[in-house]
Amino acid sequence: MKKILLVLILLIPIKVFGIETSARSAILMDIDNNRILYNKNIDEIRSVASISKIMTAVIAIESGKLNDKVIVGDEIKEAYGSGIYITEGEELTLKDLVYGLMLRSGNDAALAIAKYVGGSVDNFVKLMNNKAKEIGMSKTTFNNPSGLDEEKGNYSTARDMALLTSYAMKLDDYRTITGTKKYNLKTNKNTYSWINKNKLLTSYKYTTGGKTGFTEIARRTLVSTASKDNINLVVVTLNDGNDWKDHQDLFEYGFNNYTNINILKKGKINIYDEKYYSDYELYIKNDYNYLIENNEKDSLVIKYQLEKKREIIDGEEVGTVNVYLGDKKIYEENIYVKVLETKSKKSFFSKIIDWIKKLW
Repeated sequence: MKKILLVLILLIPIKVFGIETSARSAILMDIDNNRILYNKNIDEIRSVASISKIMTAVIAIESGKLNDKVIVGDEIKEAYGSGIYITEGEELTLKDLVYGLMLRSGNDAALAIAKYVGGSVDNFVKLMNNKAKEIGMSKTTFNNPSGLDEEKGNYSTARDMALLTSYAMKLDDYRTITGTKKYNLKTNKNTYSWINKNKLLTSYKYTTGGKTGFTEIARRTLVSTASKDNINLVVVTLNDGNDWKDHQDLFEYGFNNYTNINILKKGKINIYDEKYYSDYELYIKNDYNYLIENNEKDSLVIKYQLEKKREIIDGEEVGTVNVYLGDKKIYEENIYVKVLETKSKKSFFSKIIDWIKKLW
């Protein structure tokens, strides 16, 4: 079967802008396509403290039990450090616990979540590590649901935590919870009003969520997300004494120097000088957007590769469109063929003639 290769090149000039942070490790990443816009020691494995709770929240949300009523047990006796100060016998929903986990970094909430969702803390930690592998967090090990590291902490990298956050931000419940500034709750024992510890939610208007963290071993850790002009970014800093400013500076760098452009639009596609399928309609099923640096001089290259099918079936895959940034392939999408109504009504004899023509 013969193949047709067509190439479309869009030239976009590049200019490099410098930026620096106080962090030991830092990353600025596009949430939608995981393109890294800034990196500093992003694969260095470090204790990550309470930003581990992002994974705890993900496991709780994906359990499908957010609306379940939870009766707090004696597991919270093991909690220390930051908490929401729930008590044994207290009744609240799993969703309430996740709010306490994310807004106030409740270590007691982390243990209550782990016990309810996993049956035991140990089993819950297995769920965390399995999810990490699924997401592609290749340098991450979770040992507890909270991030406390006096005994055996959680270890990860800036890159892995950005990948986790990118995954989490695609969950509706996670986006709602992490972006909440204040949460009020009344239980059978207490009344709570939790203010989110993420100061960026009030100091930087594009902030959409995040999670704070601190231990003596990890020092200050911070994950935050922000959105502007259809650009969705995540910043992770590890061991950063100036994290609030660094996060804002990194977001501004991303928003000011990158544009989210629509490279492929779902539906009918017109390929220049393509004749084999001229009597049919070629189409793709998905849009594709990508962040492009405003003055990027490397080439954005779109390559169409089509197979010359002898028998053309409506809805069949007939090729691919590949998108390259420079020589790096960043995306692939299947191309499908649509048999037009006038074509489908042709007689059997006419179809044979068309088939013979294609052999020449």
